Amino acid sequence: MKIKTLFAASLLTLAAMITSCNSSGPQFHIEGHINGVKDTTLYFESLSLNGVELVDSVRLSGDGEFSFAYADTTSCPEFYRLRIGNQVINLSVDSTETIGIEAQWPNMAFDYKVTGSGDCDTIRLLSLRLANLEKRVTAMEDDRRYTLDEREQNIRRMVKAYKDSVKIDFIQNRYDKGSSYYALFQSTDRGMVFDVREDASDVTWVNAVANAWNNAYPGTARTQNLCDVALRGRQKTRPHTIELEVDGEKVKETGIIDMGFPDVTGKERRLSGLKGKVVLLDFTAYAVEGSSERIMKMRELYSKYHDRGLEIYQVSLDADEHYWKTVVHNLPWVCVYNEDGVNSDMLVIYQVQQLNTYFLIDRNNDLVSRAENIPDLEQAIEALL
Repeated sequence: MKIKTLFAASLLTLAAMITSCNSSGPQFHIEGHINGVKDTTLYFESLSLNGVELVDSVRLSGDGEFSFAYADTTSCPEFYRLRIGNQVINLSVDSTETIGIEAQWPNMAFDYKVTGSGDCDTIRLLSLRLANLEKRVTAMEDDRRYTLDEREQNIRRMVKAYKDSVKIDFIQNRYDKGSSYYALFQSTDRGMVFDVREDASDVTWVNAVANAWNNAYPGTARTQNLCDVALRGRQKTRPHTIELEVDGEKVKETGIIDMGFPDVTGKERRLSGLKGKVVLLDFTAYAVEGSSERIMKMRELYSKYHDRGLEIYQVSLDADEHYWKTVVHNLPWVCVYNEDGVNSDMLVIYQVQQLNTYFLIDRNNDLVSRAENIPDLEQAIEALL
């Protein structure tokens, strides 16, 4: 089983156009040695959303020394690779950094060291871990002690265990990194490791990374690509009947669609239970960059208006429940956890397009307005109080 490149053909169908780079402006540098090889061409290639594109090449001399400089005009991490034949070293490059590579032929893809970029070293570790998975999968495919169905079940368990480890060890709390983006698009001969078309939990992690990139790198093609993949995953995995299931049990009051989720103690807290108060209904993910500043602003609002009748009902869509509990433990308002994450029916019913999104509900439980229609939040709260 061969390790595939960062962007499989299946992903390219989801990719958007990306702004091409030019040779002017600030440059980043890739330099180092490929030891044990000479009179061989080393290719420096861009892994753009349009596919693999040649950037430069060099004929290696006896000492294997190389150096590339390139001006990347995008405003987010981009992906490149060094290649000799089928051996590749994948790189995540941000701005004007200098990355050093010391590799050993003939196992260049795994026997190398990185300096100058922690993210590139993370990609190296991801590649090693994926290679180990592929070896175990190949061994299971060839193990005739098991039936075909048993082999397939064992392989599925291996892949799930791999994904779980990658989520915790590489993506969690690093959502805005290039290596997290890279991890989501790893592939083998069996297809994409993270497959939003088949696994709803994968959508949650793609969405978490997409939200972080949307905060860190708004408007970039990479961010849009992540959002598109998450959206298509939700469309594939979410039941299409949910909009028909808004019945009398779900709608406790005519003005809102009711919901109830557990708080940090496990007690169910229902939105309809806050009738008589002005409610700021907030859909959020605490793992998104900038959440700390946002919580501070909400503390100010709560302190200023709670005694006059304001309550905050905050729905967390974080992938990591333990992380959520840690963050909200001392928050004074109603914090609840939706374990369905981005696959929650409520996101469709309330037409939540991105996180963070909030709504204002008046004392009669009527939904008054949503974030994009509220030019001044304090003024809008004052009017309802």
